[in-house]
Amino acid sequence: MAYPDDLLSEQEHVVVHSHPHFKMLIFPTLALLVTLGAGTWLAILARDAGSPWNTVGLIAIGVVALVLVVWLFLTPFVRWRTTHFIVTTDRLIAREGVLKRTGIDIPMSRINSVQFEHGLLDRVFGCGTLIIESASDEPLRFEDIPHVERVHTVIYREVNDNPHDDYRAPGPQQTEPLPPQPRGDRRR
Repeated sequence: MAYPDDLLSEQEHVVVHSHPHFKMLIFPTLALLVTLGAGTWLAILARDAGSPWNTVGLIAIGVVALVLVVWLFLTPFVRWRTTHFIVTTDRLIAREGVLKRTGIDIPMSRINSVQFEHGLLDRVFGCGTLIIESASDEPLRFEDIPHVERVHTVIYREVNDNPHDDYRAPGPQQTEPLPPQPRGDRRR
């Protein structure tokens, strides 16, 4: 799902848009499979019970399985799906949440440094933690960013190659000598 164009300024373009890495869905998926497997096994056992208890057992197993699936799988899945990490030509945007929506925008001109870190498991999955130092007190950490090294490089290039930055390298047009300053009376 692309970031809505109506939320971007006029000359702003999305460079990177991603959700957290699917690594954060491994344990919820395992919980789903275990819940479905255990629920099926218990349902087979409950079917062999006496007349009123087999229905009560199946209903209880179904309710518990439904609660576990919603709590252990659907909630993390919706959290993953509604978390966005976006790099545009002008800013870095992070949004998350469904009912309580939170977000942060960091202008590219305010970013002081960009770092990444990833351990062995992160390297296997191709993700990592992105650390952004800006004008805020503490560095901001964005975890489970897919292709973190590429995103790190993209942000670094956007910060340093932005044509609207204050810094301009001296070019042929900027090598003219300064006009002479008038010499006047200097009082000491």
